Amino acid sequence: MSVNKKGVMWLIILVTVVTAFGLAVVGEARAGEGELDEEVFRARVLTVERVEAEEALAPGFAMERQLLTVEVTGGPFKGQILELEDAHTGHPAYDLHLEPGDNVLVWAEVADGRLVNAYLSDYARDQHLVYLAGGFVLALVVIGGLKGVKAVVTLGITGLAIAGILLPLMLQGYSPIVLAVLVSAVVVVVTFVVIGSLGVKTLAATIGTVGGVIVAGVIAYLVGTGAQLTGFGSEEAAALLYIPQETDFDFRGLLFAGIIIGALGAVMDVGMSVASAMEEVKKANPAIGPVGLLRAGMNVGRDIMGTMANTLILAYTGAAIPLLLVFMAYDTPLLKIINLDLIATEVVRALAGSMGMILCVPLTALAGALLLTRARYPTESLKS
Repeated sequence: MSVNKKGVMWLIILVTVVTAFGLAVVGEARAGEGELDEEVFRARVLTVERVEAEEALAPGFAMERQLLTVEVTGGPFKGQILELEDAHTGHPAYDLHLEPGDNVLVWAEVADGRLVNAYLSDYARDQHLVYLAGGFVLALVVIGGLKGVKAVVTLGITGLAIAGILLPLMLQGYSPIVLAVLVSAVVVVVTFVVIGSLGVKTLAATIGTVGGVIVAGVIAYLVGTGAQLTGFGSEEAAALLYIPQETDFDFRGLLFAGIIIGALGAVMDVGMSVASAMEEVKKANPAIGPVGLLRAGMNVGRDIMGTMANTLILAYTGAAIPLLLVFMAYDTPLLKIINLDLIATEVVRALAGSMGMILCVPLTALAGALLLTRARYPTESLKS
């Protein structure tokens, strides 16, 4: 028995020494290679060879391998030929069915300026998105003329405000609701001034839009708090728990901030449409009083709000069609569906945004009636 104990002891010592030696060798090799950096770049598929795998990942999975030869088309390794391997599991959401000439993304590990490992990442879709964005801008400029150019400018400002101010400050832990309101107000003012220039029309539209956005946020906060929405209605929100910055997010605040930003576009549309229509009425009839101007603004707003409310509801419904089909396929009871955090969140998002848009109409009409009746528009400006 004592011999066995000594043998086990010597075996443990031997394994420990060999393991330590191996780790030291690996550490020296890694130190020689330098730290590994991750890079993503585009490549074009040259050849594809499909072979059946010997073993499947699990019973029921159809396993296949793609042996790819690709040419790097972007980045510091442009022109380099790589051989990659990609496994198919039979799942349509993850399998990439490639043909020669397809553009793909390659994820690589780089050390000391050379490729260590390279793997197939995904289809390269960015070029098609650039073409679509270019067509969108071209349509705005060609059809909209100077107004279209201004729309492109304001769109760029909005994107910079969100990507350069709103998101970075949220990531640092600042209040998402306060940030959403402030950024929304800045976006509204800048957009309206660029598109409509300074004047009472712009001021009336700004008052109505900011008021409508605040109303949407307040309604979302009250209903969301009462319904005990968690803010974890999506997988992306849950993923924020594990980001490297370890920010202590107010997830319910993020939800309400998203509702405010999501409603902003529709509310801006309504506010400027009502204010512009009221200004045209005032120009056509300079003698009209505040009551008549208010009535005209409300009539225009009523015509707009019906279609705009449908726009918001249909936008959220369209995004949830796969989920709704799942509920229908499994005959999920309506009581259970409506009480799910995800569904309740989307309902609050759609209806709170719609209510903010609806209340923007009387706010803009009232502001326009008070401001535009004091404005003076010469009759000559109406002559064509």
